[in-house]
Amino acid sequence: MLVPRLAMRNLLGAGLRTWLNVVVLSIAYVTIIWTQGFNIGMYQQISRSQIDAEYGGGQYWNENYDPYDPFALQEAHGVIPSTLQKWVRDRKATPLLITQGTIYPNGRIRTILLKGIDPEQKVLTIPSHFLTGESAMVPALIGNRMAKSTGLRIGDSVTLRWRDRDGTFDARDVEIVQIMRTSVQSIDNNQIWIPLETLQGMTQMEGEATLVVIDQQIGLKEKIEGWSFQSQDVLLKDIRDMMKARTISRGILYVILLFLAMLAIFNTQILSIFRRRKEMGTLMALGLTRAKLILLFTLEGAMHGLLAAIISAVYGIPLLTYFTFKGWPLPQSMDQYGIAIGDKLFPEYSAALIVGTTAVILLVTTVVSYLPSRRIAKLKPTDALRGKMT
Repeated sequence: MLVPRLAMRNLLGAGLRTWLNVVVLSIAYVTIIWTQGFNIGMYQQISRSQIDAEYGGGQYWNENYDPYDPFALQEAHGVIPSTLQKWVRDRKATPLLITQGTIYPNGRIRTILLKGIDPEQKVLTIPSHFLTGESAMVPALIGNRMAKSTGLRIGDSVTLRWRDRDGTFDARDVEIVQIMRTSVQSIDNNQIWIPLETLQGMTQMEGEATLVVIDQQIGLKEKIEGWSFQSQDVLLKDIRDMMKARTISRGILYVILLFLAMLAIFNTQILSIFRRRKEMGTLMALGLTRAKLILLFTLEGAMHGLLAAIISAVYGIPLLTYFTFKGWPLPQSMDQYGIAIGDKLFPEYSAALIVGTTAVILLVTTVVSYLPSRRIAKLKPTDALRGKMT
């Protein structure tokens, strides 16, 4: 216990130099944990929004369906298989029929995706129950972005034109019965939702669907001929790739922060060894071995990381807790990037993140403190007492 006590006394006796290093290192602690928490929170927030509103527990796609090929959409439909029909009757799945259409809001022309959904479905958070109301026209549901870009409001009517399965054009008026506010732009931009059976009748595709979204509680995903299952992992791949790219770019920032903090500690250790030569000689003359002397200086440097962790907890815990509950307000320009993130970003901090970051910084601090201390191994007590380095 002599060496740790002596290391702590020397560290605190260094005064301002110690506390400057500790403050710089604590900033690195908090910054890394803070930004990593926002990165994790962003991924979780986007994933939950997409799953709840669009992906569910996965989707069965008709074999002709390709979300990136609008020309294939006209043929991307088929009769719902019996297995999926059973899940639909049990409210464990909901079919969607998708086709292209054109609307004419305020005398303008606008190409849209026309989507049919069961008004009584509970699989997705889309407020489809608004489509059950009595209306002389076809009830329609749109998102807040679609409403803003077209100027449509609740109660407005707009002419809709589409093609049925034979390629014949037809047109009807639809009434906007509700405008949903959603962070998921892929169910909002240039899209109109109407009752599934209504769209099936309009396109002469009775009993058919483009894709079927299953409930998140369904564990076993059966193979169905003519339909390909897309799991959550597949559907969220683009989001994961984006977050991996962000993690790499943020990793560069973490390395820079750690490098600056470690450089300060490294310089402090070199200066300390140079200025305390007589002290080292005295300790060795009193019987302190070279190994313990190296341990002493290594502990002094490593304790910078320990004190920084304590200081970080003092101001970091209230700061991180505040953002966890209040979130970080995002500018409206973020909505242009097509990310389902909402008005605020809520970070998520796990024990693994905090403990892992602390362990890495403590390890790096210890290594950086040990490197200059190795010179002590060649130090002779007589030279140290005279103020010389061997």
